[in-house]
Amino acid sequence: MIIEQARQVLATESAAILALIPRINDQFAAAVNMILEGNGRVIITGMGKSGLVGKKIAATLASTGTPAFFLHPAEGIHGDLGMVTANDVVVALSYSGETNEVVSILPVIRRIGARVIVMTGREQSTLAKNADIFLDVAVEKEACPLGLAPTASTTVTLAMGDALAVALLSKRKFTCEDFALFHPGGALGRKLLLTVENVMHTGNESPVVKAGSTIKEALFVITAKGLGATAVIEADGRLVGIITDGDVRRSLEAGNDFLNKPVEAVMTKTPRTVTQDKLAAQALSLMEKNVPRPITVLPVVDDVGCAIGMIHLTDLLRQGVV
Repeated sequence: MIIEQARQVLATESAAILALIPRINDQFAAAVNMILEGNGRVIITGMGKSGLVGKKIAATLASTGTPAFFLHPAEGIHGDLGMVTANDVVVALSYSGETNEVVSILPVIRRIGARVIVMTGREQSTLAKNADIFLDVAVEKEACPLGLAPTASTTVTLAMGDALAVALLSKRKFTCEDFALFHPGGALGRKLLLTVENVMHTGNESPVVKAGSTIKEALFVITAKGLGATAVIEADGRLVGIITDGDVRRSLEAGNDFLNKPVEAVMTKTPRTVTQDKLAAQALSLMEKNVPRPITVLPVVDDVGCAIGMIHLTDLLRQGVV
């Protein structure tokens, strides 16, 4: 009974969202263009559940390049309407289109000169008749078995808001870098903004041996630096190879005579590398997609191929890139 009821809720709300698709029409396009052409902000307003949905829509718009905020209509009639300017676009949410608090601020918004987009389920409502643009979010029925609690209607309103935000994002040519700029504090921001330069080991922390050094000398460096590998460079600093602790372990099968051999005997020539300006996420991708097996360390080189540092998988883990 419980499982079937829950499935029915999802089926009802899914059907309500699918019914929105034919309503993405000229009115929707006009709403997008109205916001794009304005020099102000998008102000979302609504009461109750519509207000909660409005807060999420405002947050999505703001994080995807469209300056937006939520205005509580009850607070609006007590002074907060001073936040509205003639350059703004107000998006009013009310399924009935008759919510008193929202209807009561409409004349003031009009007097200020802001334009109005209304999302409602009733085309003949007061709000719809007095809007510049009407976006239809009507549903056949609520998912609530009593037909009382806003369920399908709030889901549909939220989906319409998402459609509006994504359409604006596309028209503004909003990029991953732009998105990261507004999300610097979380893991998403770290993935999008963090570069190899921010996390790589350099100077004395970076394991390096000269070409011609013995494998034993390379092993000492690998152990001392703790990154599980060392870069092999020519006298001019140019990277010519890399030796990992795995290379050393595999060579032990032939006895320990190899320790006095030159590093060239076991090093990987022309290894995968990365430059310091690349995103840390790109370095992770190089590690994961290495053939024939993933790797955990990458030498960092400059524009002429000189070794300038090393980056390890654990560095990326600590920064939340993985």
